[in-house]
This record gives sequence, C-alpha cells and structure tokens, in this order.
Amino acid sequence: MLFKSSVIVTGLASALFVQAMPAPQATVSSPAPVPTVTNGPTLASGLKILASEDDRMSKLLTSGGSVLTGEALRQLTVFDFSQQQAASGAQGGSILLATVDNFPILEELGVAGAVSFVGPCGLNIPHIHPRASEFFVVTEGILDTGFVLDNGFSTEIETQLGKYQGTVFPMGSIHYQQNPTCSPAVFVAAFNNEDPGRSDIATNFWMLPDDVIDAALGFPTTIDGDTIDAWRAHLPVNLAAGVDSCLAACGLSE
Repeated sequence: MLFKSSVIVTGLASALFVQAMPAPQATVSSPAPVPTVTNGPTLASGLKILASEDDRMSKLLTSGGSVLTGEALRQLTVFDFSQQQAASGAQGGSILLATVDNFPILEELGVAGAVSFVGPCGLNIPHIHPRASEFFVVTEGILDTGFVLDNGFSTEIETQLGKYQGTVFPMGSIHYQQNPTCSPAVFVAAFNNEDPGRSDIATNFWMLPDDVIDAALGFPTTIDGDTIDAWRAHLPVNLAAGVDSCLAACGLSE
C-alpha cells in the first residue's frame, strides 16, 4: 500500500510539474504595415450625416451587404503608428496623431490618439488642443512635462514621468513635453474628441501682424519691426531639438 501511495504521489507531482512548465511559444511574425487611409476626410464626411453608429459602421465596413475582409478591412480598422515620419524641419523626433481625418472609423466616437518618438533632448513645443483634454503616458524613457491653464490659475504645473507613468493636460491648456536625457523616449496620448486639434503657441503667435506682436511683447529692444521676420524664420516645427544644456551634455550641440 505504501508502495502504491508513493507511485501515485510521484505521478501527481510529475503531472503538476509538466503543467507548470511554460508551453513552447509559437513563432509569430509581425503583422504587415497598414497604409494610412488617403481619402479619410471624404469617408468621414459621408459618415457624419448618418444617424446611428450601426449605420456608420455598415457604410464604412461593408460592401454589397457583406463585411469587408483582408487588407480592405484592416486598413479601415487598424491604425499603424509606426508609419510616421518627422515633419519637415523637425529635429527632435516625430509624432503621429490618429484623428477622424486619417482614421475615419473614429467619426462620432469622441476619441483620438497619438504616439510620439522623442529623440534625445527632444522637445514637443508648447501647444494647445482646443477641443480635447489629453491623457498622456510615457511608454519608454523619461519626459519632463508642464502645463499652464488660463489667467485665473497662472501657475505652471510641472512633473517628470518615467516608463508607464502618466498625467493629464486639460483642454485648452498650454503644455509641452521634453526629453531631458540622451536616450530616446516614447509616449502615447489619448484625447476625448475625434478631432482634438493642435495649435503651436509660438508658431501661431508669430503669424499675427508685426505691430501686434511688437506691442504684445512690450516693445522689447531686442525685437522690432525690422527683426520680426528673422525671428519667424527660426521657429521650430513640432518636436524641436531641445534645450541647450541637454544638447551640450549629450554632445549634440553644433
């Protein structure tokens, strides 16, 4: 009886050991890249006039009464954030925003998203989203962030985020993100509007008439009507190269 019990216990232990061992992982290749929808605005405008979500999904994702399949369906339901390039003139990285314009399935869903690859010392220059609040999460590296609300709360709220840490930027607040390190960083952002918009503060301020800019800056001696165009020419695009101290520390200064 003792012998039988030992055999049973040994068998159970062996079975448990086999179950506890991780199963062999099948090799899975990465899905093919998904091209951006080129006629997104046209598709979105056609969806906007429909009354229900079922109607919108049917118009977008079916043809001849059948649901689309393969790459045709994939292009309309998958947004590939890896297919991004730095904007012309941007030196600090790249950012790609999925909105109703380039991902029409978002029409009337009230959400949008962005992914950004921020280079060493990269700066996502101060900007606002006029139609959405933002939930911001770092997925790689470290980023310094800050935001300023309206005149009644005239204090900057600053914070530093590490991997998998997040913060918020209220709708209409001026905010920025800067990589203070010599390593790349990545962030993901979510918005509560399918068309959050973006307005870069410095860039758009300098679009105003020369005399308005001059007066708003208090008639400084370093900027006058003869030098405003020169200042405009040096404004960065989206992700700037970063602050001088970081660039010097990382050996990136010219």
